[in-house]
Amino acid sequence: MSSTAASIKPAAASQPARAANRTWMVIALFIFMLLHQTDKLLISPLTTPIMETFGINEAQMGMVFTGALLVGGLFFPLWGYLFDRFARPKILSLAALIWGSTTWLSAIASSFGFFVATRATTGIDDASYPGVYSLVSDSFAPSKRGKVISVLQLTAVIGGILGMGLATAFRDTIGWRGVFIITGSLGVIWALVMFFTLRDVPRGQAEPEQAGRKDVVTKRFSWRAVGALLRKPILIVFFIQQVIYVFPMNAVNSWYFRYLETEGGLTPANTTLVMGLFAIFAASGTFIAGVLGDWAFKRTPRGRILVAVGGMALLTASFTTALRISPSANFTLFFLLQCIGAFFWSFAWPNAVSTIQDIVEPEIRSTAHAVMGIAETLGSTLAPLVAGVLAVGATLQQSLVTITMIGWLAGIALMLVVLYYLPREVRALRETMQARVQAADK
Repeated sequence: MSSTAASIKPAAASQPARAANRTWMVIALFIFMLLHQTDKLLISPLTTPIMETFGINEAQMGMVFTGALLVGGLFFPLWGYLFDRFARPKILSLAALIWGSTTWLSAIASSFGFFVATRATTGIDDASYPGVYSLVSDSFAPSKRGKVISVLQLTAVIGGILGMGLATAFRDTIGWRGVFIITGSLGVIWALVMFFTLRDVPRGQAEPEQAGRKDVVTKRFSWRAVGALLRKPILIVFFIQQVIYVFPMNAVNSWYFRYLETEGGLTPANTTLVMGLFAIFAASGTFIAGVLGDWAFKRTPRGRILVAVGGMALLTASFTTALRISPSANFTLFFLLQCIGAFFWSFAWPNAVSTIQDIVEPEIRSTAHAVMGIAETLGSTLAPLVAGVLAVGATLQQSLVTITMIGWLAGIALMLVVLYYLPREVRALRETMQARVQAADK
C-alpha cells in the first residue's frame, strides 16, 4: 500500500444498508460487545476468590488488571489498520475468536505467573472496537450515530451486571475458572455467527454528501492521511484528555467492588444492590447522553462535547463526594450520591466517539479510534496498579478519592480546549467530503 493518498474513485453501485440489515448489524455487534464486556468485567467481582486462590495482595492483583490493558494498547495500531484496510466483519470475527480462546487459557492457569500472562493475552482483542465504530459510521447518518453508539456502549454497563451476576451465582459452585470457561465458549460461538452473517458496507456510504447518489464515492486508506490526522491540534488535545480522564475510570472499575465489600463494610446483599443499581443508572445515562448529543449536534457543532462536559462535571461533583462518605455509616446519602454519579458515568463516551466521526475521513476512522484507544490504554494501564499500591500504603477509599478528583478535573479542563477547536474541524470534514463528490462527478 502506497503511503501517498489514494485516488478518488466511485465504488460499485450500492444502496444504503436496508433497515433489516442495519438492525441485524446492530444486534450482532451489541451481542459481541456484551459478551466481551461481560468477560472483561468479570475480573472485578471475581477479584477476591482469585486473590485467595493464588495467595496474593492488592498490588499483585493490580498486575493482572494492568497486563491486559497494556497488551490491548499495544495492539490498537494493528487493529486500526486492519479495520481500515480489510472487511471489518471478518476482522471482528477474528477478535471474538481470540477473546474466547485466551479466556480459556486463563481459566486453566495453574500458577499466578501463568495466570498473569494468560489474562494479559485476553487484552489482544480489547482493541477491536474501532472496527465497530467505523462500521456504524458508514451505516448511519451523523445525526443518528450518537444514539446507535450509546446503545452499543450500554454493553459495558450491562456486561458489568451480567459479570456480577455470573460471579455471584457460580463462584462458590463451579468457581471462577468455570465462569471463565463459560464466557470463553460463548466468544468462540459468536465469532462463527458474525463470520457467516455480517457483511461490510462501503466506507463513507452514510455521509450527507452521498445522499441520492447511485454510486458511493470512496477513498482508500492512506498513510499520508493518517500523518495529517496525527498533526491536528484537536486530536492531540483529545489524546491527552483521554489519557488523563480514563485513569480514574479504570481505577474505580478495578477496585470499587472490593472497596464496598471490605472498607465500605457493606453486606453482600447491599454490595450487590449498590453495584446493580449503579449499572442500571449508568446504562440509562449512557443512552440519554447519546440522544442529547445527537440533538445538540443538530444545533451546534459543539453540541456533543457540551453535553459531555456537563455530564463530566456532574459526575465529578457527585461521585467523589460519595467516595468520602462511609457507606456503612450513612448508607442513604452515599447511595443517593452514587446513583447520581452513576447516571453521568458514561456521558462522555458516546459523544466522544461520535465527535471523532464528525471530524475524521471515513477511510481512516478505525485508525483514529485506535489512536484514541491508545490514549485510553496509556491512561488506564497503570490505574489499577497505582490504585492498588496507594491502597497498600493507605486505604482504598483514600486512593480512589485522590485519583478521581485529580483525573476528572484535569479531563474537564482539556475537554474545554477540544470545544474551542471543534467547529472548524467539523466544517473541514464536510468541505472535504463535498469536494470528493464534486471531483467524482467531473
